[in-house]
Amino acid sequence: MVEKLQTRCVIVGGGPAGMMTGYLLARAGVPVAVFEKHSDFNRDFRGDTIHPSTLELMHELGLLDEFLKQPHQEVRELRAVVNGQVVPVADFRKLPTRCKFIAFMPQWDFLTFLSSHAKHFPEFQLHMETEVVDLLMEDSRVIGVRAKTPQGDLEVHADLVIAADGRHSTTQTRAGLEQVQFGVPIDVLWMRISKKDDDPEQSLGFFQHGKLLVLIDRGDYWQAGFVIPKGQFDEIKERGLAQFQNEIVRFAVFLRDRVAELNDWSKIKLLTVQVNRLREWCCEGLLCIGDSAHAMSPAGGVGINLAIQDAVATANLLAEKLQRGPVHIDDLRTVQARREWPTRLIQGMQIFIHRRVVTGRTSDEKKTSLPFVFRLLKWFPILRQLPARFVGVGPRPEHFHSPTAG
Repeated sequence: MVEKLQTRCVIVGGGPAGMMTGYLLARAGVPVAVFEKHSDFNRDFRGDTIHPSTLELMHELGLLDEFLKQPHQEVRELRAVVNGQVVPVADFRKLPTRCKFIAFMPQWDFLTFLSSHAKHFPEFQLHMETEVVDLLMEDSRVIGVRAKTPQGDLEVHADLVIAADGRHSTTQTRAGLEQVQFGVPIDVLWMRISKKDDDPEQSLGFFQHGKLLVLIDRGDYWQAGFVIPKGQFDEIKERGLAQFQNEIVRFAVFLRDRVAELNDWSKIKLLTVQVNRLREWCCEGLLCIGDSAHAMSPAGGVGINLAIQDAVATANLLAEKLQRGPVHIDDLRTVQARREWPTRLIQGMQIFIHRRVVTGRTSDEKKTSLPFVFRLLKWFPILRQLPARFVGVGPRPEHFHSPTAG
């Protein structure tokens, strides 16, 4: 027997975009149900960067002080090791924000914090282990979703479905929305490597002539990301673990005594990097946001920030109308009109970086040469404010102004 429910808005996906949208809509008095297919948020190799613009939103929502009590690291300046030379890249200390730093916090802690506060609103429901498998349609309009749960099948009718289920979005696929792909020449291998107290501080990464190793501080271990040419993971495997371990050490010598922890390929996960976006983010009854609308590369860690900005714009533009009833496709198009320009700008920058700077292949530069852009950043400290603004705040930052219930 299929259980049937009714709500005003269904959000598919409990990641940053989905959870923030659910929180904001419930805060505005809109009945909302967030469906997350996993039983918890504890999955490795997700982004951890909470940008100054997101911290500004937490302040606007009155959550910042409590949020900053959660375990995190604060980075006020990003440095990179480029061909063996330390180069300051971005200085966040001059940003026009309350928090002049990037907070590195495991994404599961961020989502747990946000969902726990969303549950304070009676209009908010979070359904874990609820996998949306199809859309409910009526006269070419999306009227809800069909989902699978441990208790059985579930049908939920809603005035609006918001797809926030990531780059492999079921809802986007079922709706038949057209996707534009931009070729990116890299993939990323993610892994864990243990951390010692005397290790260097977290930096933007270790660059060597087109290649990159990123280390994200997880407290007692490093989450390591190693950029490779797209489609070459099998070739790397054929060369053997020992050669792969040696390549990691060439980037970060201090890991020499720990790379042996990577003693099985099952400990090394492949992230297939995509940069794409939908031509149309919506159809009648359905709106896509975050990675469902525009998959980002990991470059700059800006994907989370952009997804949260989408969520805020969605609440700002739609909450008041959803309080009264259904929204029309022209209302949904205002979200795309608001958020598409910053998406295009950021994706254009990422594509440039991957085709010209971080390619995953060894370039022909001299072994110790410093690319011109890094020389400029080293010589002129004021220039470091430009990448700080682009990464930390982004184009067209959103500020919370959707209504509050009651």
